[in-house]
Amino acid sequence: MLAEDLDRIARCLHPDPHSILGPHERVVRVLRPGAASVRLLVGERAVAARPLRTPGMFEATLEAAGDDYRVETTAADGSLSVAHDPYSFAPTLGELDLHLFGEGKHLGLHQQLGAHPCEQRGVTGTRFAVWAPAALSVRVIGDFNGWEPALGAMRKLAGGVWEIFLPGVGEGALYKFEVMTRRGPIAKSDPFGRSMELRPGTASRVHRSRHAFADEAWMHERALKKWLKLPVSIYEVHLPSWKRKPAPERPRADDESTGAERWLTYRELAHELVDYVADLGFTHIELLPVLEHPYDGSWGYQLSGYFAPTSRLGTPDDFAYFVDRCHARGLGVILDWVPAHFPKDSSALGRFDGTPLFEHWDPRRGEHRQWETFVFDWGKPEVKNFLIASALYWLEEFHLDGLRVDAVASMLYLDYAANHPSEWEPNVHGGRENLEAVAFLKELNEVLHERCPGILVCAEESTSWPGVTKPTYAGGLGFDLKWNMGWMHDSLDYFACDPVFRSYQHTKLTFGMMYAYSEHYLLPFSHDEVVHLKRSLLEKVPGDAWQQRATLRALLSYMWAHPGKKLLFMGGEIGQRTEWNFATELDWGVLADPAHRALQSLIRRLNGLHKQYAALAELDHDPRGFSWIDANDAPQSVASFIRFAASSLHARPTGDFVVFVGNFTPVVRYGYRLGVPRKCDYLEVLNTDAAAYGGSNTGNMGRVRIEDVPSHGHAQSIRLTLPPLAALYLVPADPAPASEQELAQEARFRAERAKARANEEDLPPSSQGER
Repeated sequence: MLAEDLDRIARCLHPDPHSILGPHERVVRVLRPGAASVRLLVGERAVAARPLRTPGMFEATLEAAGDDYRVETTAADGSLSVAHDPYSFAPTLGELDLHLFGEGKHLGLHQQLGAHPCEQRGVTGTRFAVWAPAALSVRVIGDFNGWEPALGAMRKLAGGVWEIFLPGVGEGALYKFEVMTRRGPIAKSDPFGRSMELRPGTASRVHRSRHAFADEAWMHERALKKWLKLPVSIYEVHLPSWKRKPAPERPRADDESTGAERWLTYRELAHELVDYVADLGFTHIELLPVLEHPYDGSWGYQLSGYFAPTSRLGTPDDFAYFVDRCHARGLGVILDWVPAHFPKDSSALGRFDGTPLFEHWDPRRGEHRQWETFVFDWGKPEVKNFLIASALYWLEEFHLDGLRVDAVASMLYLDYAANHPSEWEPNVHGGRENLEAVAFLKELNEVLHERCPGILVCAEESTSWPGVTKPTYAGGLGFDLKWNMGWMHDSLDYFACDPVFRSYQHTKLTFGMMYAYSEHYLLPFSHDEVVHLKRSLLEKVPGDAWQQRATLRALLSYMWAHPGKKLLFMGGEIGQRTEWNFATELDWGVLADPAHRALQSLIRRLNGLHKQYAALAELDHDPRGFSWIDANDAPQSVASFIRFAASSLHARPTGDFVVFVGNFTPVVRYGYRLGVPRKCDYLEVLNTDAAAYGGSNTGNMGRVRIEDVPSHGHAQSIRLTLPPLAALYLVPADPAPASEQELAQEARFRAERAKARANEEDLPPSSQGER
């Protein structure tokens, strides 16, 4: 029986090599392929080991059971090596860990599986653990054992988890798991690997964090913040293509430089990018996936390392430094995260143990044909645990402030992207909803918000699925924000239209308010809108160069005034003309033109106003915070509305508010009358046609006088000069509350207007037409 076990170990087929190798009472067996001789060093004594019939196997007898020993190996060339025996150490995973993992409830799973430098019985090394239930055997191979598959055989514990402690393996070591399947061995990177070698290499790297965060004050304050009531403006950035530097003339052997340029490192970005974004006044940076991925052209959305920052830009500690620096400059960090699908690369998660392990076994649910990727099996407890552990790892280990969950729509619907009924199967109720994905997303949001107070979890979800941002206890999915794709498409369609025809498209400008409060929305002008021949934001709009810049200024100002949080992809703030290209940097050369620098100034001003006036953010998700002044001036392509602060909820004219007026034609409109809720003069705090922003300087000289002329349902009004292709922000010049007489007058006027409207609605259609 022993001979058979030894043979299975030699052929990499034994599931429990620890039961044969290592100490067993006084007998010790070791595997040293190619060794000429082996001795056990026990204190100052040396005990010779005799070779067994199985090549590479040696056995020795100790004087007493439990003696500590090291293995001295003499190679065929006479060289000596001494090491501790990995098969002399007890398992590093306990029964509770394995039980919780099997239930999908181990919230510290990332601290148990993977590779973790540690010390056992006073011996330094690394403990390895991996989940591969269908594997015949699993071995750790790496640069520390010459990638020799006969060494590093792991033992199988409950639930299909394999484990071993390898003495002497330290930080920086490269490794893989060689998984023996029924079809033969496959080398896999570590699903829980915290660092990976630079592509095209696919090995994982042993890592222990050394960065000491200095953001205690930030983390404490963040936990108390209610972001839905605060300004949120996000600068979305793809780190490798934001800015680049010339490659060195003589690159090092390990330099990632290619061609004439190199990427900025995390530490360089921590100063250049972070200072740039903080200066523009954004509240957050959102990063296209910095999680490790095999293919540059995927922009990082097909992940191979769910726990590893891409090595293209530096080490995990370098990335931690970047986050720390963001917090020091008052910026939150949101990470794009992809729990929907993963690539089929043979070195990563796909068919990890020779079977559909992380992916669903049914091709109709386990493969995404449109993207040629595998789809996670969210109904499997261990897979669900893997993903939740990944999310927690980024939020807790790197102090990230939120996640943008990619491709949520593809998770929610079983028939997503299906072209034929045979390509999907209904759920148990006969519907198209993916019940397992829904349950996973709810649990994900519950766990993240409980463990990480003050974070933002945003859903990139483009369908009419109800309750994406409702709490899970109310039947929702539990996200904080949902991307408002409908508003984005309508707005871009409207502003891409020639001004001559915008009056016929006016409802695209106003329709978004019909559903603006159905969810907690984020307004996104993201990377998806400036690639694949969709053109840059500036090139989407018609007209000559001056009109294009003016229209873009009006569009962005309309976005910042509209209810909802804001997201702008890099390049939009400088009016880049070319589409985004991940293989190069932004077109920073446009800033040689003062008009493009002026657009940067506008973004800085918009973010400043966003923070200065509570009315622009405080009631983003409360319908009481918005009121149209005139939503129907389609003939002149003018839209006007009021954003109210919470102080206005009980007595509108006395509270803080901001008036927005947009003239979306190149025609100056003189004497444009606008009803306003408070009887006072108004300050023009923003005019996008100001010379400082590259405009013609048409406007209202910074202040507008009030007139006792009723208009738009208000007892008083102002007359404005509306600049061409421009937007205005107006605020009350008198900070004092309205008098009781003014309040009563406004209330009477509102009541009379409401009664008149009610009477009109009661008249027959013909009478209404006559009136």
